[in-house]
Amino acid sequence: MPSPLSPATIALVKATVPALEVHGLAITRRMYERLFTDPAIRDLFNQSHHGETGSQPKALANAVLAYARNVDDLGALAGAVERIAQKHVTLAILPAHYASVAEALLGAIRDVLAEAATPEICAAWGEAYWVLAGILIDREAAIYHDHAARPGGWTGWRDFRVESVTVESETIRSFVLVPADGGPVLRHVPGQYLSVRLALPGEGVLVRNYSVSCAPNDRSYRITVKREAADDRHHAGLPAGRVSSWLHEAADPGTRLQVAAPAGDFVLDRESRAPVVLVSGGVGLTPMMSMLETIRAETPERPTWYVHGALNGRVHAMAGRARSLAAGCPAIRLHVVYESPGAGDRLGTDHDAVGRITPDWLVAHTPAAEATYYLCGPRAFLASLVHGLARLGVPAERIRYEVFGPADELVEEARAAA
Repeated sequence: MPSPLSPATIALVKATVPALEVHGLAITRRMYERLFTDPAIRDLFNQSHHGETGSQPKALANAVLAYARNVDDLGALAGAVERIAQKHVTLAILPAHYASVAEALLGAIRDVLAEAATPEICAAWGEAYWVLAGILIDREAAIYHDHAARPGGWTGWRDFRVESVTVESETIRSFVLVPADGGPVLRHVPGQYLSVRLALPGEGVLVRNYSVSCAPNDRSYRITVKREAADDRHHAGLPAGRVSSWLHEAADPGTRLQVAAPAGDFVLDRESRAPVVLVSGGVGLTPMMSMLETIRAETPERPTWYVHGALNGRVHAMAGRARSLAAGCPAIRLHVVYESPGAGDRLGTDHDAVGRITPDWLVAHTPAAEATYYLCGPRAFLASLVHGLARLGVPAERIRYEVFGPADELVEEARAAA
């Protein structure tokens, strides 16, 4: 456990809060510029979250600011630390990488703040960085150890092959992945994701995260991928949607991929028997399907609502699977909302309402006084629901969400929607 920070260091770090409020994003952008001069480190990260308008520098700027504000009360950052540690494990971040990050961050502070970055300020931030790094290194070591010790577990990257491909909608396909060595897999917790790494000719190593969309088992994972038109828009030199397009076009049965062990803290509470409301928009259904399959298999008596929003039936994936899970199970209730139904979409059969999912509808039609809400979907969708449910009295501890990409930015979007 790292030594606590001195009062003098705490005071100096807190004194930088006004500067971070103004220049934090410039610092984190510059930090990544410095860090990614090393190709080996650059290839560890999902480059679609970086670039001049990328979301990761914004998320890191928010995290650095939160750290400065709470440097004397690190317990307030426990949730953020866990999310970061889980993500680092899926990227195979090791203790040795932290020295490179320290050099890049402190160099970026000097570059951006110039004369305001006094030796005392830099020394204080160096000390503060290594305290936080020590906490993350310890937590990541525990996760790595747990992954290696559990049946089917592994650390780092493991070779998998695509066993089967299923067309789920016009834009979404599912891929069942099995270990190339024929061994078992680590049972994921419903809601967790995998990191997938592949090398495309002329484009280098690319890493993407995909939620597992099936219930836990010992032999395989299923990921369900939307072909995006712009998932790589911030990765200079790559056509839009390169990774998802490659999976849709080229990942046939037998294709090899490298996969990191499942991770993530957006997970179903399987011990509770209290009502649960699963709410998804678009391809945000992927972790919800894992949770729904698990509930049906393990606790079919648990009161469950699955509310899903899609543009129309052409892009609504896994609709038949959701209906089959609810069939003959009175505790599971489905509600599907299409924003713009197609000519062949039948109200009352394919969808139950037209429009968008709203917090008011959720509170009126689900047991808001006792249910836990699990939310996943596009950023605007989540910002509206997270803020709206809180406004309507649902306690924060019963509102859990996953956003595809850095999640800290959602806080600012929810505030903007207020």
